[in-house]
Amino acid sequence: MSAPVSRFEAPNDVQAAVALLAGEEGARVLSGGTDLLVQMRLGAGAPPLFVDVKRIPRLTAVQLDSKGLRIGAAVPAAEIYENESIRSLWPGLAEATDLIGSTQIQGRATWSGNLCNASPAADSVPALIAAGATAVIAGPDGERRVAVEDFTTGPGKTVLERGELVVEFEVPSPAPHASDAYLRLIPRTEMDIAVVGAGVALTLDDGGTVTDARVALGAVAPKAIRVPDAEAALVGSRVDDEALAAAAAASSAAANPIDDKRGTVAYRKKIAGVLTARAAKIAYERARAR
Repeated sequence: MSAPVSRFEAPNDVQAAVALLAGEEGARVLSGGTDLLVQMRLGAGAPPLFVDVKRIPRLTAVQLDSKGLRIGAAVPAAEIYENESIRSLWPGLAEATDLIGSTQIQGRATWSGNLCNASPAADSVPALIAAGATAVIAGPDGERRVAVEDFTTGPGKTVLERGELVVEFEVPSPAPHASDAYLRLIPRTEMDIAVVGAGVALTLDDGGTVTDARVALGAVAPKAIRVPDAEAALVGSRVDDEALAAAAAASSAAANPIDDKRGTVAYRKKIAGVLTARAAKIAYERARAR
């Protein structure tokens, strides 16, 4: 018996996409497809319906104003990284985006796919969390907003319900003396999955003291996590050695990784602290330069 043939639909507006997703159990959004198509080749099977969202204007729009960035869920990583304003305002977020796969993959891959795939090691997610990003979700009951840090519930699991899809991201504009950084460790020089990823965003007062901090780790827990104790260690400091050591210790303590072929638990906990300190120093110097 031949396998059932999947349908392909390419709606032009959000409401039509929601109706298609709600009307077909197992339907999948096709945005970049860089995770979905790989999963199919590995034996997951084809969904009964592909809903291609790249023809929906809202999902391919990029808007930047005094409030911050609003970027469609189907905007490819390459377009994000090549945007000079984004690189200037959120260099850490741009760095993380540029680490998603290869140059060819970045022509298709999206923040929404990286987030909805719900891999604990997704590069853009800790950086989005550090930047305070929110995912805007559309569904049969209207729209809702979920902080990126709350979007993933576990490996391969998200808050999305039947008929829902991410339509855009909102990233608040950074304060005058604020910046971010993202670092990861991988076994190879390119094209590998993070052993640990660390995103840090800092806001300073006019004297260079940290007034607000956001620290997020990837690949060290079932989902990307914030580290409040590391944030507290940085706030009130000028990111001196004592503050960095305390932040590193907090990240190492918060990390709850697994042993796998990319690293042991002990190694990854150590690296979580090292990358937190290094990213904090970079973010601090960037914020001071503004």
